[in-house]
Amino acid sequence: MTTPDLLAIGAGAIRLASGASFLIAPEAANRLWADERTDDPTAALLLRSMGYRDALVGGMLLRAGWTGSGTVPGWFLASAGADLADLVGGLANHERLSERSRTVGVYGAAAGVAIGVLGAWRARRR
Repeated sequence: MTTPDLLAIGAGAIRLASGASFLIAPEAANRLWADERTDDPTAALLLRSMGYRDALVGGMLLRAGWTGSGTVPGWFLASAGADLADLVGGLANHERLSERSRTVGVYGAAAGVAIGVLGAWRARRR
């Protein structure tokens, strides 16, 4: 029997919870992460889309980690890819973002990419 991957469980649970927050209350989640209010319906659509993505990837990473599945590296890479997309978007709009959005969004995405890549590497070695 394979042992659970605690890093995958932790990273998956955090991404799942973040995604769920953007699905349940996108405006409140946006204020938490970006410290900005928006009543724009397009922004709400994009926030919910991000929520679906993060809930799916986080849930699958959590499940793979819990079961010790061989799919852990792939879900870590999917998580890194999602954060890479956020990082590229953040860098492309760096000057237009508030200080908090730059700090939390850009640096958080960079940390997520690093965790995803290192998690995949670590899981492959297990």
